[in-house]
This record gives sequence, C-alpha cells and structure tokens, in this order.
Amino acid sequence: MDLPVVWFVLIAVLWTGYLVLEGFDFGVGMLLRPFSRNDTERRLLINTIGPVWDGNEVWLLVAGGATFAAFPEWYATMFSGFYLPLLLILIALILRGVAFEWRGKINDDAWRQRWDWCITIGSWVPAVLFGVAFGNLVRGVPIDADMQYVGDFFTLLNPFSLLAGVVTTMVFLMHGAIFLALKTDGPVRERAGVLAARLAIPTTAVAAVWVIWLQISYSGKAWTIVPLGIAALALVGVIATTRARREGWAFSLSAVAIVGTVVLIFGSMFPDVMPSTLDPAYSLTIYNASSTDYTLTIMTWVAVILTPLVLGYQGWTYWVFRKRLTAQAIPPHAGLPKAEPKDIAANR
Repeated sequence: MDLPVVWFVLIAVLWTGYLVLEGFDFGVGMLLRPFSRNDTERRLLINTIGPVWDGNEVWLLVAGGATFAAFPEWYATMFSGFYLPLLLILIALILRGVAFEWRGKINDDAWRQRWDWCITIGSWVPAVLFGVAFGNLVRGVPIDADMQYVGDFFTLLNPFSLLAGVVTTMVFLMHGAIFLALKTDGPVRERAGVLAARLAIPTTAVAAVWVIWLQISYSGKAWTIVPLGIAALALVGVIATTRARREGWAFSLSAVAIVGTVVLIFGSMFPDVMPSTLDPAYSLTIYNASSTDYTLTIMTWVAVILTPLVLGYQGWTYWVFRKRLTAQAIPPHAGLPKAEPKDIAANR
C-alpha cells in the first residue's frame, strides 16, 4: 500500500471518528430546546456531553489538517468550491462552543435561553451541511482542467446531496437520543428511549434510500455492498434494541451504521477525492492531489507516534465520565452573579 492510499484511509478513519463521536454531540445539541422541558433538563443534557464535546472536535481539526498536508490540491479545491457551506459550519461551531462556555456565566433566564438556541441551531447547521458536503464529494462537482471548482453555491444543492443532508441529520438525532438514554436516568432516560425508538424506523428508511441510490449511481464497485449491508443490518438492529431499551447495544449499532456509511462513501470515491462532473480526466485523485512522498513519510511517522496517545487519552476521558446523570443531581445556579437590567442590556 503506497503512502497516498495510506493517508486516504487515515483521513477516512479520522472522519469516521468525528462523525461517530460528534454525531451524538450534534444530536444532543439539536434536541436541547425541543426535547428538554425546563432549565434543569437542559443543563442535564449539556452535562452529558460537557466533558467530551471539545475533545470530539479534535477529530475534525486533525482531519482538516491531514487533508491540507497530505492532499493540498483536494483541500484547496474543496474549500474554495464549498466556501459558503463550510463558512456556515464554522460559524455554527464557533457559536455552539461559545454557548457551552457562556450560558451559565449570568444567572438570568433570558441570557441562558439565547445561548441555548445558539447550541441548538449550531448543532442543526453542521448536521445538515456536512451531509450535503459529503453527498457532493461522492456525486462529483464541476472541476475544470486547472483543478478549479467552476460551479456555484446552488450547484451543491442537488437532490442527491440534499437527501444526504437529511440522512445525516436524522442519523445524528437518533444517535443523540440513544446517547441520552444511555447517559441519563429517570424521566429523561425514559423519554429519550421512546424518542430513539420513534426515530429509528424513519431514519433507517431514509438512509436506505440514499445508500442504495449511492451504490447504484455513484459507486460502481461491487465490494462496497459489504459496508452498505453492514450499515443496513446495524440500523435494523437499532430498531430492535431501542424498542427493547437496550441502550448500550443500540448506541454501538448506531455507531457501526455510521462507520459502515463512511466506509461506503470513501470506498465509492476511491481513488478519486473529488470526482469531476465535467470530465473524469479532470477529477482529483489521491495521486494528482497528494503531497510529495517525503512529506507523507514524515506525516506517517508523526501519526504512528501521536495517534495512540490521543486515542488513549480520549478513551480515558470517556471512562472517567462513564456514569449516568440525573436531573436530581443538577445543583441550582448557586454562586452565579444575578443579572441586573444593565447587564442584560449590555449582553444583547
């Protein structure tokens, strides 16, 4: 296996980790306002992901950095062509991160509600647009002989990619609901389990339509039927386990479904990284978009040394914060400054 192939696989692994871990983060964030009934429950939802959400974001940063270093032509063409949706994702992630840190700084309901909406909207936007972006990567976009994207924003809003955005949104909602049922206890756990069971069937149906469409129209490879089948069986398993309230199994199967889908996406693209709809000869591949062998060699040694350390630390974090949480254990907003009218006005 040569180095461009190695780094294509590693980037696929990084995206897999990000979508599995940040997927339930997004799901919890999307459910923050619609699902919770009061501020205590909203704080409970935030506490389920509070110790891990920022660590999960590291997978995205490393995936982006690895793409820039290993496949600079891919990075340049993708970020110039997908500039507006990627900018919207970045703004949403910034607002979401700031909201996690600032919502509890002032003891005022209006203050907290505004940041809660930032968390909710900041989770919905990436959930939709990441799906749209991956849909376009699989389907292909207009790239000319100079490796330049020559479409516009509306070129990206095609039926296949929009359906991909619906799929990622529904999968993350389901993944987040299962995670809440796994990490909480009491009434919130019960309601989250019911919601996960209700989401499982329509999510499976919509995902099935999209992956079959992908396999028939854009894959062209017989072996990708394997990850497609694994994802399909995992989602069927999610339906059964959510109905039986087996949260651990349901979460594991939901993660397997995401892994299978990412393998299907990257496997369908290979050896392209951005297919051209104008002419297959203009497509960016792992070879014409990659860095030099020297650069890839250095990156490989760095990855071999640092990756186990990062994985070990993140695994330890999840182990430390493995216990279930309850609304009864959420303390009141003691010790926070009470917002004065002038403070509220200053923060509007």
